[in-house]
Amino acid sequence: MNTRTREGLFFAAATFIMWGLLPIYWKALKEVAPLELICHRIVWSFFFLAFVVTAKKGWTEILTALKDPKGKVLLAASSSLIAVNWYTFIWSVSNDHVVEASLGYYINPLVNVLLGFIVMGDKLNKLQATAIGFAIAGVLYSVIDLGRFPYIAMTLAVSFALYGLVRKVMKVESIPGLFVETAILLPLAGGYLLWLNSQGNLSFGNIGIKETTLLLGAGVVTSIPLITFANAARRLKLMTLGMFQYLSPTLMLLLGVFMYNEPFSEARLVTFCFIWIGIAIYLYDGIHKHMNSVQKANI
Repeated sequence: MNTRTREGLFFAAATFIMWGLLPIYWKALKEVAPLELICHRIVWSFFFLAFVVTAKKGWTEILTALKDPKGKVLLAASSSLIAVNWYTFIWSVSNDHVVEASLGYYINPLVNVLLGFIVMGDKLNKLQATAIGFAIAGVLYSVIDLGRFPYIAMTLAVSFALYGLVRKVMKVESIPGLFVETAILLPLAGGYLLWLNSQGNLSFGNIGIKETTLLLGAGVVTSIPLITFANAARRLKLMTLGMFQYLSPTLMLLLGVFMYNEPFSEARLVTFCFIWIGIAIYLYDGIHKHMNSVQKANI
């Protein structure tokens, strides 16, 4: 294994561990309302990313993206989708639904495949179709047995899949793209925080020093994993990187069950088993394709 690959594995592991442990950060801010919390996340991410973009001399790329009429529309769409995803995740953590949030991120890769088939015209082979079928079966079992649709999980899975689809079409890297997205959301987020302050209801500065510091750090914990992810993506093959993505929901699941004592009933276990079987089939298909491509390349 060469140095570049080792570095890629380190960055990939760091990225998905940070994302997987993120519920701990938002749990520490549980007394802050989710809407205010996402506004802080947007505002402080904007300022931190402005610093990063300046340090990386990435303003040219941002200006190029903003000059493209299609790019502006796509950035507006991606901004809305990431806002929905962030709010849903923060709300789920604040309201003790970390386990269901983890389910959403387990399902997400399979939703990506389905969207690729529906929107991008990608071919769907039998194994991929079977994997998606198991995911659908898991969701249906949850509906039938628990009597409710897993709104949190599906909102997280679909919003992040749609976000990924939009970002795939865009010609802008992750960090400059996120900066523009936070810039688009900044007037709304900043305006809401100013309104809260005028009403005397702003948490920032009026809660403990630790909590206020954590609010300031919201931009850092949002941006750092994206930076390490970009470094991992440049050093690793997509198949290798894809294997790591299940580390995040696994950590979330463990946190929800063992650290936050959320219920994990037999019915929920069955739902997860359906999803896990689907993921196993999906991974097998990906590994099989990768091995075939390697063999062809060596012929």
